[in-house]
Amino acid sequence: MRFNLTIISVVWLCFGSFFATGDIGSATSYDPPYLPTRCKGYSEDQFPQGGYFVAASEGIWDNGAACGRKYRMRCISGPRRPCKDESIVVQVVDLCRGNPCPSTLVLSNKAFSAISKVPAIKINVEFAQT
Repeated sequence: MRFNLTIISVVWLCFGSFFATGDIGSATSYDPPYLPTRCKGYSEDQFPQGGYFVAASEGIWDNGAACGRKYRMRCISGPRRPCKDESIVVQVVDLCRGNPCPSTLVLSNKAFSAISKVPAIKINVEFAQT
């Protein structure tokens, strides 16, 4: 019994503590076209390799200081049990264009499908700046 508790504690310290300090918010996805963005306008080189990028809501945007920031995130809940057991790193490339913004972070379709099994829904996420 003592051995099992030790293993659980070590696993939590290695993997669970990352998200223990993260923020909770919501995420949706968006379709192209993505240009121009509020970060680098029409520049194609602003999009990270792999296509994992987001538009940030006003609460994260920080008057544009969020441009280029990276966040580790994962799905924690949503309708129809959407969450995959994955965490990804996304990069902020834009300000959310909705008024009001539909979620805390609006993910590229590729990023959204990496953490959610169900497309085009609103999910709850945990995220932390890397």
